[in-house]
Amino acid sequence: MSLFVEARSSSYVDAIAEVASREGVDYEKLRKLVASGRVIIPRNVKKRKARIIGIGEGLRTKVNVNVGTSGVYVDIDLEKRKVETALKYGTDTIMDLSTGGDLNTIRRILLEASDGTPFGTVPTYQAWIEGVRRFGNIASIPKEWFLEVVESHLRDGVDFMTIHAAISRELAEKAVKSKRIMPIVSRGGSMIAVWMLERGEENPYLTQWDHLLELFREYDAVISLGDALRPGALADALDELQVSELVVNARLARYSVSRGVQVMIEGPGHMRLDKIVADVKLAKTLSNGVPYYVLGPLVTDIAAGYDHISSAIGAAIASAAGADLICYLTPAEHLGLPNEEQVKEGLIAARIAAHAGDLVKLGSRAAVEDIRMSIARAELDWKTQIEMSMDREKAISIRNQFGGAALKSCTMCGQYCVFLLLDKYMKTRPKPTLEELMEKI
Repeated sequence: MSLFVEARSSSYVDAIAEVASREGVDYEKLRKLVASGRVIIPRNVKKRKARIIGIGEGLRTKVNVNVGTSGVYVDIDLEKRKVETALKYGTDTIMDLSTGGDLNTIRRILLEASDGTPFGTVPTYQAWIEGVRRFGNIASIPKEWFLEVVESHLRDGVDFMTIHAAISRELAEKAVKSKRIMPIVSRGGSMIAVWMLERGEENPYLTQWDHLLELFREYDAVISLGDALRPGALADALDELQVSELVVNARLARYSVSRGVQVMIEGPGHMRLDKIVADVKLAKTLSNGVPYYVLGPLVTDIAAGYDHISSAIGAAIASAAGADLICYLTPAEHLGLPNEEQVKEGLIAARIAAHAGDLVKLGSRAAVEDIRMSIARAELDWKTQIEMSMDREKAISIRNQFGGAALKSCTMCGQYCVFLLLDKYMKTRPKPTLEELMEKI
């Protein structure tokens, strides 16, 4: 039985109860949000082991990590180590974006390595790569092939998939003739666009949408509506092409929910700071509040080598405005395939951004750890500070440099630490309760 059917029947649903308990929200309220499509719980009935998480309204902002081979560099052991790194540093979901090597084998290996964490793919990649090999050229690939690949991913236990359905033939033609700096930056979106332009046919996902919904309903998996026309440059943000595709995605999302299929919408992309809130609000309004999954947004185009920081700035704003899932970026973005250390840096930056947004949209529910860390700092409690760090090894290394481990304070202030100077006065002052501190935040 699908999660939608269970949620709408008003019966007790274990997965919803698990999310409610973990997030500290009311079960009945969460059940109604799932039933309305405003919260999704990615899972696949074929999956042997599943880590249950919720994504959507009123819940903690989640973070996704992308892994996968490229067409020019295939090292499955490296990709497995990236998955291990992502799990170690707290990712909520993982996506396999592989385009090189045996794609079926790689997907299954990474699925197993993900240890039940919600796992996503982009089936368009495999449909294109293996379709050209099988049928001779892109124009010869039949539209049914795209859904055959989708079903093969569902059979393997994939929990959610990016489906590039909203880039119509008309939009693809407009994009390649537009004055955009980068007409299409989505790899899957460009593949679908080329297929349509070569064959003179409409989007194969769009023309087979009801069949696609039947597949996802059967496996109780999530459709992630891809933003093929997301802006790849600040100058292209919130233009006619991006908004036109968003309108189609919102229509598809509403229809999917009405047919009992879980769905989310993907967003930008490169976007100036002051446009991010408008983008999130527009997506939420048009879709009746289905979860919004943002790729960034990157707030500047000049941060090569540091795009994880540019992305984290945009992600914090998007999260605060209501975005539900953040796709991390790494320092390797726009430059090359990331290694494990870059995966770690990108994930931690995205987690910080997501939490910063949660402090705004969830208030005191998200602030308990911040208060505990603040108290530990005021009390020079280094053990607690280290334990609460997202990267304990790095925190310990910095704490220990220049002989800091031997000090009660840190080496920045040393004997002139404010908490040492004020120590005797602080001992006599009244301490606020946790409830009082939470009210302030």
